[in-house]
Amino acid sequence: MNLNTKGRVIRRRGERGVALVIMSIAMSSLLLAVGLGIDLSHSYMVKTELQHAADSAALAGASALNSSAAGVRAAATRAVVVMNKCEFNHTSVTVPASNVTFGVNQDDANYMSQASAEGSAPNIRFVRVTTSPAPVKMYFAAVVLGGTVNITATATAGQSVPLNVICGYMPVSVIDYDVPIVPGQVYTFRAAPSSGPAPGNYQILSSAGNGGRPVEFGLATGVGGCATANAWYTTDTSTGEKAGPVRKGINSRFDDYQGSQLNPVDHPPDTNVKNNITYAQYRDNTSFQSPTHTGVAGRRLVIIPIIKLAEYDAGHNLVKFNRFGIFFLRSKVGNGAGGDVEAEYIQDRVTVSQGDYDPNGGSSNALIVIPVLYK
Repeated sequence: MNLNTKGRVIRRRGERGVALVIMSIAMSSLLLAVGLGIDLSHSYMVKTELQHAADSAALAGASALNSSAAGVRAAATRAVVVMNKCEFNHTSVTVPASNVTFGVNQDDANYMSQASAEGSAPNIRFVRVTTSPAPVKMYFAAVVLGGTVNITATATAGQSVPLNVICGYMPVSVIDYDVPIVPGQVYTFRAAPSSGPAPGNYQILSSAGNGGRPVEFGLATGVGGCATANAWYTTDTSTGEKAGPVRKGINSRFDDYQGSQLNPVDHPPDTNVKNNITYAQYRDNTSFQSPTHTGVAGRRLVIIPIIKLAEYDAGHNLVKFNRFGIFFLRSKVGNGAGGDVEAEYIQDRVTVSQGDYDPNGGSSNALIVIPVLYK
C-alpha cells in the first residue's frame, strides 16, 4: 500500500464518526419534529372540541332571547347547561355563568354581564360564551412550549335578520277585521260553529294536509312547509269543524295526550303547562306548573297566519297570508264541539328553529328570527 492510499483509508475511518454524529442529530431532530406535530395535533383536537362546545352553548343561549329579562336569564342558563354536557379529553367542560356575556350589537367592544343585560333586555340580541382555560399536557414539545398549554374557545351567536320565509306555522288563522291587533288581547284562531268568517268556516287551514289527523299533528308541531306573507297559496281553507283533532293537537303542548295518537317524545309539552295564565306570567315565570314528561321551552308560543277578512272566502279557495303573528296559548282546549279557540297576541321577539330571509320575498317580521352562529 502506498502512502496516498493509506492516507485515504485513515481519513475514511475518521469520517465514520462524523457521519454517526450527523445521523444522531438528524434522528433527534426528526423525532422532535414528529413529537411536536403530535402535541400540536392533540392541541388542535382539544381546541376543536372546545370550539364545538362554545358554539353549541352560544346557539343555545341565543335561542332563549326574547326581549325580556327572563329571556336573558334563560339564555345564560341554557348556555351553561349545554356547555356542561360537552366533554374534551373525556372530561366535562364547565363554564361559569360569568363567562356568558351579552351584546346589543355583534361587534360591541364590551359585552355585558347577565345582570347588566337584564336591564337592557329589549335590545339584547347576541350571546358570547368563553370556555374556561383547559390545560393540555405537552409531551414531546414540553421543552419548547412548556409542560402544559392552556386552551380556550370563544363563540358569539345571536338573532338573525327578520325572517320573511316562515316555517312551522299553525294550520289555523286569525282574521284581521281592519281593527288593530293589540298585544295582550286574545284572538280567535279556530271559530265556533256560528262565529267563523263565513257559514261553516272554522278558520282551519289544510296546510298540514286534508282530514282531521293532519290538523291534529299540524297543531302539535306546526306544518312541515314554509310560507311568505303577501302571497297567495293553493292552501285551501277547510270547512270541517274538527273539534277533536284541534283539542288533541293543542293540548299536547300542555302535556295532555288523552285519546291522542301523539306522544311526549315526538310532540313534547312546554316546560310550563300551567293552565289559564297570561303571556306575562309565562314569560316572567310568575305562575308555573311542571309537566309530567320532559318539556321543551316555548311550545306554547306559536306562529299563526293573519288573513284579511276580505281575502278569506268560505269553502275551499285560495287564501292570502297578509302577515304572521306570534301568539301565546293561554289555556287548553275543552271537550266537546265547543266555542272559539283563542290565543293571546304578543310582540316580544321569538327565536324559532326554522325560517329564512329571501331578498326577493315578501315583507319580513321583525319579531321572528332564528339563532345564528356569527363567530
